Amino acid sequence: MDAAPATGVAQAREADEIDPLALDRQLCFALAVASRLVIGTYKPILEPMGLTHPQYLVMLALWEQEPLALSEIAALVRLEPATLSPLVKRLEAAGLVTRERSPHDERQLALRLTAAGRRLREQAERVPEQVVASLGVEVDDLVRLHAELSTLIQRISPSDGVRVGAGADVGSKRPGPDAGPKGAR
Repeated sequence: MDAAPATGVAQAREADEIDPLALDRQLCFALAVASRLVIGTYKPILEPMGLTHPQYLVMLALWEQEPLALSEIAALVRLEPATLSPLVKRLEAAGLVTRERSPHDERQLALRLTAAGRRLREQAERVPEQVVASLGVEVDDLVRLHAELSTLIQRISPSDGVRVGAGADVGSKRPGPDAGPKGAR
């Protein structure tokens, strides 16, 4: 049997209720769309450097510290080693990194930058400023967003010792590597 038509009061109450399954209310949806849009902003900036966004993340890790084992890079950039291996092979083929046996553990491969990989850093130092300009968002807003996302990641990630947001002091105004011209290292 069909339900009786809703009265005006019932309709008003239903309109005031928030649908917990509304697409535009989902955190996962907002994060997925924002991620695609922000990463998409990087594509035309990184293409002249011959890098994809995941390759850029690997290079950022190596510009901070080298040599690094593949497992260390995987933990830093939050990618599975199986996903990382082909990406690293392409960086090696491009002459930006070399893989060698780790001096600490012969079973592990360590990645080092080549001279070309080190030189590419000079070009990459302009990336944060270009990203900020492309996004059209104030640097202070990006710094706050970065801090909030880093906090969220730390709260929900398994305890694995990986520092998140290492490029920014959450309690200070010092921006991370992608927070703008002052954040470029």
